[in-house]
Amino acid sequence: MPKVTTQSPADGAAPALARRGELEGWTVDHVEFRQPVDGAAAMAGLPGGCSCPHWGYVLRGRMAFRFADHEEVFEAGDVFHLPPGHVPRIAAGTEIVQFSPTAQLRAFEQAVAAAAEDRPGWPFPAAEPCDILLWCSRNPATTSW
Repeated sequence: MPKVTTQSPADGAAPALARRGELEGWTVDHVEFRQPVDGAAAMAGLPGGCSCPHWGYVLRGRMAFRFADHEEVFEAGDVFHLPPGHVPRIAAGTEIVQFSPTAQLRAFEQAVAAAAEDRPGWPFPAAEPCDILLWCSRNPATTSW
């Protein structure tokens, strides 16, 4: 039976510690956010927010997701499902385990990376809440989202 081992990446200064594995068409991410995340900037060029659904569990911390007509908040101990169309706001210190369909996740990450290329000089890490989505799109071996 396949399994994913959550070993920490070597970069201790990264804005997030993210471990990733793939299991039969699903991507499993275990992410610890060291900096706050506001996904609005990274998704500014993408219509409708994140196009990939996610399921997961919040181990610690708090995260909110904006949709076109409402906001969902998840805290430690919550199980979550995020349909496409969400934009994340995640507090520093939040830790999650998340499951995403691999093909949809890769398509979204490629769209984020392409949108970032259209903004030369885009700073990272940002002085404001970190743009984890852009960082992840540039560091796919050790990251999620």
